[in-house]
Amino acid sequence: MDLQQLYQEFSNCACGKAHTAGIKEIAVGSGICAETGEILKRNGFGERLLVVADKNTMAASCGVEKSLCGFRVKYRIYENMRTADMREVEEIEALLKDFDGVLSVGTGSLNDICRLAAYRAEKDFAIFATAASMDGFASDGAPVTHNGFKKTYPAKTPEVVIADTKILAVAPNELKSAGFGDMVGKYIGLIDWQVSRLLSGEYYCEKVAALTRKAADTAMSLCDRVLSADECAARQMFDALVLTGLGMAFVKSTRPASGTEHILSHFWECIKLQKGEMSDYHGKKVGVATLLIGREYEALAKLKVVHARKETPDWDKIYSVYGNLAPEVKAMNSPPPTGKINPLDLEKNWQKIREIINSVPLPRQIEAALEKAGCPTTASGIGISPGLEQTGLRYHPYMRSRLSLMRLKPMIELHN
Repeated sequence: MDLQQLYQEFSNCACGKAHTAGIKEIAVGSGICAETGEILKRNGFGERLLVVADKNTMAASCGVEKSLCGFRVKYRIYENMRTADMREVEEIEALLKDFDGVLSVGTGSLNDICRLAAYRAEKDFAIFATAASMDGFASDGAPVTHNGFKKTYPAKTPEVVIADTKILAVAPNELKSAGFGDMVGKYIGLIDWQVSRLLSGEYYCEKVAALTRKAADTAMSLCDRVLSADECAARQMFDALVLTGLGMAFVKSTRPASGTEHILSHFWECIKLQKGEMSDYHGKKVGVATLLIGREYEALAKLKVVHARKETPDWDKIYSVYGNLAPEVKAMNSPPPTGKINPLDLEKNWQKIREIINSVPLPRQIEAALEKAGCPTTASGIGISPGLEQTGLRYHPYMRSRLSLMRLKPMIELHN
């Protein structure tokens, strides 16, 4: 990936926003693991380096440790990092007081705690990716759980992202599948972003949306190679994931890569956390959520005419569903994202909304691709009960201050 060329392509964008990101280098190659220390040095990293990993990712990154011989290194190795929590962020932030920067070895939650800690401590941040399992490598936001509620915090874009295709190609299949599930969610995210632009005037960039769409289409084309130990396929998938993260960094929002399917995934995770239960991998949950939401949207697109009314939520019921998280939900809906939506505008723009829904692959096409990529396609396949599945579909939109078609659905009175 030619990062400088990409920056040049997105300069002077017609949307009027300056598309910048703090990444200096994205280094991807076969056997590049041994060059990690050299790559960090040439990008200005100081000699005092905190390395954060878990036992699995450290074992997968064979060669990284040896390459850091020119640094004064301290390691913080977790047992198995599955959920990014504010407690870990605060721990890493405290450790960073004595270091120049942090290298996160791994993906997902490990990256997120380091990303937010580096942002708060104002220290350099780099990622050595051990699997193409999620889209946040180049992002400037960190989804972190705090007191049981998961939200995305402004965080630091890494100065450097490194990935060795030899390591990516032999990553565990469930991590590869998770990356694919995360990518197909972009189709729902793009629908929601366009609908919000249409009805609320929310900022939207055609060029960044096109970047995300191209990345999602690339991932779809790789569905039958995701589980192979093919370095070329692993690199293509990794590049697609990185590009969606860059799209988020370019617009300083998760909109290009995250819609109501991600909110549904977070809802399931938070409700299970309240019960002391661990969720499945984020990307696997997103893949299933994409199918469920996609079917809801497909049904809506079949309606030729709708009548709409103002949103009238039963807040007592909503708060009871969220339990201890109700105060966070109340804050997210003060004011509600639907407050300024004119029901007549929803009716008048319905044909355009149908076109937006029909512009992405059909749910049955996404389901077939998920199956080829080894992803679960049912809620039960990710440990979600039928009750939690339906509760999530109905109540997840209130978890964010974000307009989506699922948040608008209760406003719609359906006509045959």
